[in-house]
Amino acid sequence: MKNKSENNSTIANFIWRFTERTAAQLVTFVVSIILARILSPEYYGTIALVTVFTTILQVFVDSGLGTALIQKKDADDLDFSSVFFFNMFMCVVLYIVMYIASPYIAAFYNDKGLTPIIRFISLTIIISGVKGIQQAYVSRNMLFKRFFFSTIGGTVASAIIGIFLAYKGYGVWALAIQQVSNTAIDTLILWLTVRWKPKFMFSWQRLKSLLKFGWKLLVSALLDTVYNNLRNLMIGKIYTSSDLAFFDQGDKLPKVIATNINISIDSVLLPTLSKVQDKVEEVRLLTRRAIRISVYIVAPLMIGFACCAESLVSLVLTDKWLPCVPFVRILCVSYMLWPIHTANLNAIKAMGRSDIFLKMEVIKKVVGIALLVSTIGFSVKAMAYGVLLECVIAQIVNSIPNKSLLNYGYIDQLKDVLPTLALSGVMGIVVYYIGILPLPQLLGVVVQILTGMIIYIVGSYLLRFDEFRYIMSKYKLLVKK
Repeated sequence: MKNKSENNSTIANFIWRFTERTAAQLVTFVVSIILARILSPEYYGTIALVTVFTTILQVFVDSGLGTALIQKKDADDLDFSSVFFFNMFMCVVLYIVMYIASPYIAAFYNDKGLTPIIRFISLTIIISGVKGIQQAYVSRNMLFKRFFFSTIGGTVASAIIGIFLAYKGYGVWALAIQQVSNTAIDTLILWLTVRWKPKFMFSWQRLKSLLKFGWKLLVSALLDTVYNNLRNLMIGKIYTSSDLAFFDQGDKLPKVIATNINISIDSVLLPTLSKVQDKVEEVRLLTRRAIRISVYIVAPLMIGFACCAESLVSLVLTDKWLPCVPFVRILCVSYMLWPIHTANLNAIKAMGRSDIFLKMEVIKKVVGIALLVSTIGFSVKAMAYGVLLECVIAQIVNSIPNKSLLNYGYIDQLKDVLPTLALSGVMGIVVYYIGILPLPQLLGVVVQILTGMIIYIVGSYLLRFDEFRYIMSKYKLLVKK
């Protein structure tokens, strides 16, 4: 009975997290459409450039300690409070560093107007420091309903602010203020709705024990974040801000879909695996189910989006954004592989093997930088293909440790997802050729989407996919409740 109850709780929390991410990204997507119609691509290029630096520093906000708190079996108020005060100190230091460095960053890109924007957007570092431990507490205690209210509140309120400022002619500042207000309102709601608050207590010994696990994750995350943003830095320096805007938009559009599912899985899977970290067979079964279910959901969405990309971009963002279509298609294939990364890495983290995690990140980044250096001189499109190749290699690297840890290697994982990828491919071919038909644009997109859904659902039913039956059984169970 206990296992059944825990399983239902995990599914319920996944649904809350997935609903939160879907609703938030749906609002964000609608807002981005409105703003993209009002503002020019150059403004988006500027914000993408600034966000590179704040995203890198954001890694230090967590310091790997949030994950360490989730992974630690007996974490208490002293652990959480110690991490909270340490994080806040680090955030203030990091903001001061960004404030001082902003003129030099602006000079590097020959744009003095970047200085105030960098200083303003960098405020999100301090705000995130307040929110970070609350998030760890919510994840550890599987209270994902709290995320729903805070995220939706922040997203909707900042959307209204951003659209209003864009219509009033604030240009790039509309995007900057929207970004900061989103983080601030999200944090405020989470702070008010989560019961845990920091207590005036601090233990260096407790912090050191958490850092012992967390520092490897910090270095891993830092390597990953610097590498992922290095490409944008180079595009912004070598090519134009419009080139950066098109690449960034081509990345964001499929990322909206993939991130919803990936964050939902990541948030629920790590604490779930951590609870059974001493039972290898249970970790293996949960990891396998996570890969199969998540790929079953993500693959048709990514392939379908890639096949509809030109019509959708033209219809939704207008023709001025059509240069981002090749990037959308390439990166859709890349994001299709994300769930395999996530499940493998969470299994390794849950079993306390942050040493393996760090070694893998070093290997992947050496390969990634080599691909970046070899493609940067050709074109931005060549760099996008480099991202895809790096993603395939990284997927294999991430799965290697679990061959010995869980007896669940890459070949076994491929066998599990191959039927899903095959059905998604068939659906994609049909959807693509429907797009060639001489139909009105809106009607053509609707027909493509509906046809794709019918092919995938009917195909899953006729082929008796376990993933389809599993999802339907859980859906029916939740409806009954």
